[in-house]
Amino acid sequence: MPIQPIRIVIDKSDYEMQVYDVQGWYATYPVVFGNNSLADKCVEGDRCTPEGSFRIVNKRKHEKWSRYMGLDYPTPASIARFNELKRQGRIPKNATPGAGVGIHGTWPHDEYMIDRYSNWTNGCIALKNEDVQDLYSYVPIGTPVQIKR
Repeated sequence: MPIQPIRIVIDKSDYEMQVYDVQGWYATYPVVFGNNSLADKCVEGDRCTPEGSFRIVNKRKHEKWSRYMGLDYPTPASIARFNELKRQGRIPKNATPGAGVGIHGTWPHDEYMIDRYSNWTNGCIALKNEDVQDLYSYVPIGTPVQIKR
């Protein structure tokens, strides 16, 4: 088991989640995302995975995706970026930033999506079910999560 506190770093360009504890690197898991562009989330419905610094704010067993760890998206920094894009006219005036972004497993029998780097979520981070169950077992609420590209 990792020694608390731990932190998670997700690199979208490498399709990897790295877990670090007080002694350094602890684990690496393959992951997939939403939109194939790997772009930063701009608006609700764009299927993009947000980038930035987040925290795990809730955890639960999930009927479809094995385990779910919700992130605190949108953060104040996410809202500021969203408002700036809106001010610049780069997103519609009636757009919303979206919510409900988390870390979860796959549909039953769909773990091959991870092996194939098939981005299929609506903006969440997906792991193989065995990996998400492992992560869920030791990651507490409040764990920092950095998502970068």
